[in-house]
Amino acid sequence: MKSLPEYMMVEKLTRKMFDYQVLCLGLAAVIFVIYTGNIVFEIPLKSLTCSDRSILYVTQEGTEARFRTNLNAEKLHSVQEESGRVDDEKSLPVAPVNLTEDERITWLQKQMPKFEIFKSNNYTRQFHRRVLEFFSVDCEAKFFMTWISPAGTFGPREFLAMESLFKAHPHGCLMILSRSMDSGRGYRILQPLRERGFKVTAVSPDLASLFKDTPAKAWLDRIKSGKKDPGEIPLAQNLSNLMRLAVLYKYGGVYLDTDFITLKPFTELRNTIGAQSMETGSKKWTRLNNAVLVFDVNHPLLLRFMEEFASTFDGNKWGHNGPYMVTRVVERVGNEPGYNFTVLPSMAFYPVNWHKIHGFFQKPKTQIDSRWVEAVLLRLKREAYGVHLWNKQTSRLKIEEGSIMGRLVSKHCVICKQIYRY
Repeated sequence: MKSLPEYMMVEKLTRKMFDYQVLCLGLAAVIFVIYTGNIVFEIPLKSLTCSDRSILYVTQEGTEARFRTNLNAEKLHSVQEESGRVDDEKSLPVAPVNLTEDERITWLQKQMPKFEIFKSNNYTRQFHRRVLEFFSVDCEAKFFMTWISPAGTFGPREFLAMESLFKAHPHGCLMILSRSMDSGRGYRILQPLRERGFKVTAVSPDLASLFKDTPAKAWLDRIKSGKKDPGEIPLAQNLSNLMRLAVLYKYGGVYLDTDFITLKPFTELRNTIGAQSMETGSKKWTRLNNAVLVFDVNHPLLLRFMEEFASTFDGNKWGHNGPYMVTRVVERVGNEPGYNFTVLPSMAFYPVNWHKIHGFFQKPKTQIDSRWVEAVLLRLKREAYGVHLWNKQTSRLKIEEGSIMGRLVSKHCVICKQIYRY
């Protein structure tokens, strides 16, 4: 029989053990609630003391831990960490119009704290590891997109672009470089594709590491230090122009704009850029575009593109740092040895120009219209890898049933939900 002090000591120890188990169960319940909300939080390992492996598993990676429930579900998307929470509801600030160059630079210096995309933290610094980890699985092809807007603006048209990509490449892998889509909301947007077995994820880019050892770093440093005029054009647009070049240079693969409908596989393409416009008679290209890029790792043309971007940046001229930039560089490179790239005709990626694209959304009203639709669809099937939708001109257009776009999307979707509603 235990003495009273011994009994009290045992009772106190038992109560502590009970409280510890309750704490573990409570923590597991929190993790389960987070899990069912489609968000996993990565937190420092030092804040975790529960070791009950029957409740949750902890996988240590450096100084961080990732929770997994014992429900045998797939590893979930992560968006938050203690030192840098992502707010996916805010767009990047846009400079007011009619400012002088000095006034815009002053404006940028004051607004810089709001440019979350320029900041690095413990979570974004995992970017390189996450890219390698994601593409370590068998991928029929590697695809990248960028999204520098709130997740709430990633709409049905952008989703249709992803659907068509996976219709043509069911075993392809798509990574979206985006802080806003690397979130609980973004995860839920992508979940219908994941549920069908398609490999798609969103990853917060770390611009400091992505641009390191490239000409893009000098441009980034000047912008962040307030020594470069950002221009009147939204900085997000020019960031996307530069990010696509850097990510292909570092990792290789295919970059697609989010308003591109894929019609056939890209698997046979290498080191390719497309013409946007061509001379009618000679068929010589007159302008290129950067909405579709297919390049190997460390391709020298990508390096030249970044050099041109950084040295001639002008944020006041639309297209100067995008389509016009790639056009300037390719014109100068010409047939120089060592570049080995292909310029495809406009039918490959840009079969209709921006000022005529509206016709693709309209249903035929006459027999002549119907014959035209059939002729266009036949030619697209033979010659086009996809159709760039020129979203600035078409984002408010409805896809009419029987139209070229209606026929294309209904054939090249994988979920095919409410196509004609948008």
